Amino acid sequence: MWGKRTATGKRITKIVIALAVVGIGYVAFKDDIAKLWQDFHVKLVEHPTPKKTVWLDQGVDKETLSWFYHKDQGTRTFGFPFKWFMALEQPTIPWLVFTNPGMFSDPAYLDRYGFIADTVISGKTALPIGFAEGTPMLDPTGAPWKNPRDKKDMNGVGLTCAACHTGSFTYNGTAVVIDGGPALTDLFKMKQGMGISLFLTRFWPGRFSRFADRILGEDASVDDRETLKTQLDQVLKQYKRVKDLEERVASQSILEGYGRLDALNRIGNQVFSIDLNKPENYAGSSAPVHFPRIWNTPWFDWVQYNGSIMQPMVRNAGESLGVSAELNLTEPSKGLYKSSVNIDALDEMEMMIKGKKPPNAKDGFSGLKSPKWPADILPPIDPKLAEDGAKLYKTHCEGCHRPPITSAEFYDFNNKDWWTKNEAGEAILKVENIKISHIGTDDAQAADMLARTVAVPENLGIKSPSFAFALGDLVEKTVNYNFDQRKPPVSEAERKRIDGYMPNELRGELAYKVRPLNGVWATPPYLHNGSVPTIDDLLGDPEKRPKTFYLGNREYDPVKVGYKSDLFKNGFEFDTSIRGNSNRGHEFRKDYDKDKEIKGVIGPALSEGDRKALIEYLKTL
Repeated sequence: MWGKRTATGKRITKIVIALAVVGIGYVAFKDDIAKLWQDFHVKLVEHPTPKKTVWLDQGVDKETLSWFYHKDQGTRTFGFPFKWFMALEQPTIPWLVFTNPGMFSDPAYLDRYGFIADTVISGKTALPIGFAEGTPMLDPTGAPWKNPRDKKDMNGVGLTCAACHTGSFTYNGTAVVIDGGPALTDLFKMKQGMGISLFLTRFWPGRFSRFADRILGEDASVDDRETLKTQLDQVLKQYKRVKDLEERVASQSILEGYGRLDALNRIGNQVFSIDLNKPENYAGSSAPVHFPRIWNTPWFDWVQYNGSIMQPMVRNAGESLGVSAELNLTEPSKGLYKSSVNIDALDEMEMMIKGKKPPNAKDGFSGLKSPKWPADILPPIDPKLAEDGAKLYKTHCEGCHRPPITSAEFYDFNNKDWWTKNEAGEAILKVENIKISHIGTDDAQAADMLARTVAVPENLGIKSPSFAFALGDLVEKTVNYNFDQRKPPVSEAERKRIDGYMPNELRGELAYKVRPLNGVWATPPYLHNGSVPTIDDLLGDPEKRPKTFYLGNREYDPVKVGYKSDLFKNGFEFDTSIRGNSNRGHEFRKDYDKDKEIKGVIGPALSEGDRKALIEYLKTL
């Protein structure tokens, strides 16, 4: 018995020898090892575990929300299959080299990137909100992705719109989920972590073996493992390609951080540079915006912060393409504009948010509703103070943001400045685009979209090199390809319905839209770029707005109305001195003159009492 060395015994001997070598190496090169550990370790915030998580009643049942959170819309966000995502380990090097640092897909780990655990249906185990397993995907060469061992198609994995448009805050140990609210995720840091995880899987001792066991099975052949390794090399090559593009435009880019994304520029980079294989079309992320709230938006005439897009399907399919849905723009024989975008899923999601009835005085907006202040969790609203605030709202806010949506006055459909109709005769709210020369907020998002151009080959049939118009044209062609390829093709009437009975109109203006403020209390930080942490800061002396603060903390401040933004470990430092991050504009100042326009000044300075009253009223919306 003792005369033979078993396979297990040999493995243990190898591990002991390896650990001894690592130990000697650590003593000799501990500074270098510490540096290596830092380079392969993503610095993330840590949130205290809430005692409980609650969902507010926003007009959508829990089963539908669970569907919405995980419905595949055709995205392939990470560039590899769902099974890989479930098999990857976290992007860090444990001090014990051969140990598993934990799984990337662990909801507790993904929480640190800002993703919310899905516990909406008790007892149901699922990925965090916003992750979806998709249909069979293509590999980086454009061929169907196959499992090397069983040769079966492998499904993709991607983010859904719920990933960016589901918010959450905590207060006294309770987490509150805000459906349709702005997420507090850091998507750029997540892609960085994913790249490190893939690199370590390929090259760090022990990782590839564990990864291959999970994908192929422990008894897989050497050839199958080598094929998997080749697939991993292909993905790493693609990640390196994007990393090189990011580094090339780094001087034009600014860090987005928690709760922000330069969504339009990143959509443009995906379709006009990566999908089109044109590095010259890659632009810097120069204009991050705060993830917008999406309740009521299907009933607006224009969407995006700069009011640049009209048609709902162009908006939604563009988002899907931007989160890396597959799109063929380079091989005519395979069908130009063929994509993995799930048009039907996008339509169903839009209808969930939109609801079945147009806005009306009896029911208000249907579909996903804005959240109501939860007085059983947060401190109750002072009714007398809120009553005083209502008068201030009428004086200072109503001119742009409209009366509260709970008032009969809001539904004055004879007011042609407020309301129009779509092609089906349904009431559509006209949202005004306010010129930046008046509102004075950071111009990067509007200006950079207006200035950007793209080089596109003639065979794509795109008329304009202007980014906004080229993007609208490209997305429309992608949607129409999908419609045309069905058997039978989608009828003209059904296309109009899916398009929201709205034409594909686009515009580029140095302006930002204003919308009703219902639910605004649940959408920090503020301004389109998230540059002001609380409503109190926004309404107070603009010179005293924080010049730097920290994002990533979910703890809610019910007095100032926003997230806590003091320094905390691994929080994202928001520097408002950087272009794209300016916190100026939308100011109440002493030098206000109603007869003379001063850029950025929209009203007189508010006393501390008036500011408190107005904030209290905003909590009621």
